[in-house]
Amino acid sequence: QVQLVESGGGLVQAGGSLRLSCAASGRTFSGFAMGWFRQAPGKEREFIAAITWRRDTTSYADSVKGRFTITRDDANHTVSLQMNNLKPEDTAVYYCAAQLGNVLTSRGDYWGQGTQVTVSS
Repeated sequence: QVQLVESGGGLVQAGGSLRLSCAASGRTFSGFAMGWFRQAPGKEREFIAAITWRRDTTSYADSVKGRFTITRDDANHTVSLQMNNLKPEDTAVYYCAAQLGNVLTSRGDYWGQGTQVTVSS
């Protein structure tokens, strides 16, 4: 059974940092792009960051560039999102996703259950 399990969410003050992790299991994810989406209440799910399986390409939403960093460790089957200088507008449920190929879209092949991030002002 393929699983993506997120952890690391929580409550933080504006300007603070959090590190999200996603543990992948159930199959090899070589050849998969992996990354993160988020969904705030009343809003559509939006792309945040992605990384190709060879770690040679990363991409970010404009809203998080310079503040968030995505990394992956294929030996340990994890992908992480370091979030710095958090803002109240970053409050959302964050989802880990994986998609075969070099592009991660909202049609990802696999999804985690989500982890809540709340940033207080």
